[in-house]
Amino acid sequence: MDKIIVTNSPGNGLWCIGWIFTIGYCRLSFGKGVLAIIIWPYYLGMELSKKLHS
Repeated sequence: MDKIIVTNSPGNGLWCIGWIFTIGYCRLSFGKGVLAIIIWPYYLGMELSKKLHS
């Protein structure tokens, strides 16, 4: 019998935390929140650039 080893990298948890933080911080709608699963750094960068330039 072959052994199957399942591991979890810390990057997965950080990605999930970043996604959830972005949804709350940027007050994204449901549709944008779903899209943010893939591109949450974009939304967070846009929001932070608004804060830095104002």
